[in-house]
Amino acid sequence: MSDKHTEQAEVVETDVLYSLQQFWQKKQKAILTVLAVIVIVIGGYFAYNEFIVTPNNEKAAELIYKAQQYFAEDSSRKVLDGDGVNKGVLYIISNYGGTKSGNLAHYYAGISYLKLGEFNKAVEHLKDFSTDALQIQMFAYGALGDAYAELNKKEEAIESYKKAGTTFEKDEFSSAEYLFRAALLSETTGKNKEALELYKEIKSKYPGTDKGTQADKYIYRLSIEKNDLSVN
Repeated sequence: MSDKHTEQAEVVETDVLYSLQQFWQKKQKAILTVLAVIVIVIGGYFAYNEFIVTPNNEKAAELIYKAQQYFAEDSSRKVLDGDGVNKGVLYIISNYGGTKSGNLAHYYAGISYLKLGEFNKAVEHLKDFSTDALQIQMFAYGALGDAYAELNKKEEAIESYKKAGTTFEKDEFSSAEYLFRAALLSETTGKNKEALELYKEIKSKYPGTDKGTQADKYIYRLSIEKNDLSVN
């Protein structure tokens, strides 16, 4: 490389370094601030998980254990309120609502209120519950349908039963049962066409279940009734 080219390269390098230096002097405060925020956010996230989320999950899981025992024993009021020594699911929901056990507590609360005949409260808690465990979610939708039916909210009950009947189809007995409840309620609201389709679905998908074997008589009855099914 010639001396001239070498000198030009040195000039360019000097200019670049000078520009970077000037940029840094002008922007260093803003850059350092952004970096500090990133460090704080990342550190805060890990600290939150380490010192708040994990301990809360562990505490909630410890608290719900006794409530689960009472749930298995069908002691609904103790499930909700505890026994004077151990806390109930309402306490867990109030204090650890954002945890996995807090979410599960909504399920136990909803089912317990349903058994106690407090249907509005059952709806409130079952609507707040969700899980990736499809069989449990199926039962939650079914219980929600039961609560709505008791409140004479038939449209909501039908939709909940239909969700229950299609959430975990491997459980053929339960799926057929919930679709059957949806079909019966559809008839009471005058939706005979919808009811007929549900009975046909039960017969097609779950022929080996009790409801599957009963479906024919309901299909036959709706088919011969002198109704314009297309109106419904």
